[in-house]
Amino acid sequence: MSTSPLPLAAEPAHRQLHVALAGNPNTGKTTLFNQLCGLRAKTANFPGTTTGARIGRCSLCAKAGTFAEIVDLPGTYRVHLELPEAQINRDVLRGEGLYRQPDAVVVVVDSTNLARNLYLVGEILASGLPAVVALNMVDIAQRRGLTIDAERLAERLGCPVVPIVARRGRGLRELREAIAATLAAAGAQPATDAEHRLALPDVEDFSALAGWADRVVTESVGGEDAVGSAADTFTERLDLAFTHPLLGVAVFGLVMGALFLTVFKLATVPMDLIELTFEVLGGWVSETIPEGAIRDLLADGVIGGIAGTVVFLPQICLLFFLISLLEDTGYLARAAFVMDRLLCRFGLPGHAFVPLLSSHACAIPGILSTRLIPDRQDRLATILVAPFMSCSARLPVYVLLTTLLLRDRPVLAGLAFVGCYALGAALAFASAFLARRTVLAGRSRPMVLELPSYKVPSLRTALYNAAHQGRVFLEKAGTVIVGICVVMWWLSAYPHAEPPAEAVSLRQEAATLVDAQPQAAAELEAQADFLETRHAQAQSFAGRLGRTIQPVFAPLGYDWQLTVGVLTSFLAREVFVSTMAVLLTGDDVDDLEDDKGVIAQIRTAVRDDGSPVFTTATAASLLVFFVLAMQCLPTLAVTRRETGSWKWAGLQLAYMSSVAWVLAFVTYHGLHLLGVA
Repeated sequence: MSTSPLPLAAEPAHRQLHVALAGNPNTGKTTLFNQLCGLRAKTANFPGTTTGARIGRCSLCAKAGTFAEIVDLPGTYRVHLELPEAQINRDVLRGEGLYRQPDAVVVVVDSTNLARNLYLVGEILASGLPAVVALNMVDIAQRRGLTIDAERLAERLGCPVVPIVARRGRGLRELREAIAATLAAAGAQPATDAEHRLALPDVEDFSALAGWADRVVTESVGGEDAVGSAADTFTERLDLAFTHPLLGVAVFGLVMGALFLTVFKLATVPMDLIELTFEVLGGWVSETIPEGAIRDLLADGVIGGIAGTVVFLPQICLLFFLISLLEDTGYLARAAFVMDRLLCRFGLPGHAFVPLLSSHACAIPGILSTRLIPDRQDRLATILVAPFMSCSARLPVYVLLTTLLLRDRPVLAGLAFVGCYALGAALAFASAFLARRTVLAGRSRPMVLELPSYKVPSLRTALYNAAHQGRVFLEKAGTVIVGICVVMWWLSAYPHAEPPAEAVSLRQEAATLVDAQPQAAAELEAQADFLETRHAQAQSFAGRLGRTIQPVFAPLGYDWQLTVGVLTSFLAREVFVSTMAVLLTGDDVDDLEDDKGVIAQIRTAVRDDGSPVFTTATAASLLVFFVLAMQCLPTLAVTRRETGSWKWAGLQLAYMSSVAWVLAFVTYHGLHLLGVA
């Protein structure tokens, strides 16, 4: 995430127009932002905070060339609440500190729950800033029997009101025109608005604000239960199922299982295409560039290393695409409600659900979002256990190891994938339970959560989110992973070692058979190549490092090659696959004739004694280790910054690594006791 701040208060005379996008949570604000700005958006941090902001450039009038910068403010129910997201809204709207006051505010409201949404509208109108109300989800309101007179509502509020359906892009042209007109007339308010607008109450008096909102809705909205939220018997029945203490958890498990099974099923074809592409590219480099260190670096270090990571890009993009669809439907809020009851039992606050859910993308933004948790003890507990949640960096490793364990059995692989997430979550809850009774003793606070309306998800928003996550992943692959791959190639290629005597003997024997028995000679040459490669790797810097530290991981079933992979993964988890792709390049060519992909190379790798590197027990042990270990130095740095002490970061590293080692040990030897090698 970029740390560049929002625009400061002081700017040149010819300044760019700035519009703030405000609204309650779950009103479709982010969907509208994506529709207005599309891919012309960037991510930044609000000055002095780690709360993320989306900033985009929106064309208000194409013919006139009018553009405005749109800032997506954090969702809040009221500006005057004592919460971090409300404080950011207050500071931006007032132009206090480093913030520049916006030229106008677009307030996104939920048409199906207008009265409650008007609390925020009233507060923003009272600030005196030019405002436009985007009346979102009018299609759902109409289906529920509500009739909203937008013109009368605009008169009562004294500002433009534009009905929209953000997920379908309806009303966007009218909204852009209203924003442009409001900006153009920023100084003068139309007489009709001043004449008909209902007098604003004291916005710090909640009773007065609620009464004002009810009066506005009464005069502008028709239909049954207009002042309250529109009733929907079908959605109420759905909520009874989705939020049930037992059935809700079962539904959540089924939904997640179906999600990961879909990821495995649909991502197979693009994965194969990516592997084929890198295979062709590596072959072209090998044939085009003269033999030497440069060719080996490009073919084995750069291309081979990146291929081992980029091959998993389809799963990552598809996973975030499906999660975005689930969130847009309104289901994930129900899942949060179900998980809230579970979290409180383990000593975590209900507010921890969002940070823990965010940690499934990356623990860093998950830890940063804990700033929204009011209590420090609750916040520390959430920070300590957030890295247990399986982040996207673990996905390539999960895919590799579940593929090795359950090849050609996608249903079981999908269940194993869910099991990885479940294991991480279970250890997070257990660790939180332990922490809240020892180093962070105390009770957690419950969370107040509003359930949003059910909606048909926006494919466009889901595609944007998937593309963004894919781009972030590729940016990392193009920087950190490439650098580590190059270093790993150098460590595994140098110093050069003389070929072993056995390899020399095989080549001499092959030379005597090349005319009489060419097939046998070729087999001997291939065996000699294999022995030379293995010997060179063992004598390399990487081999020496792995052999030095390997005794620590030997009880888990890891040889020196896996030890090197585990060590490099502490820099970045996803580098493990690339490290294995770089190290394990000396496999028997005949074993790869039917499948020359990266996964096949790793699958057929052998140890120094000729036994497989990845036995069932070893792969399972490694999978457990990667689910639980603290293998991300940037996360530790963020933990230190957010807690203010290396003590908590050190505790996090020591505790998670110890738990991972112990449970991986139990897995490896437990499978051996059960007769699984």
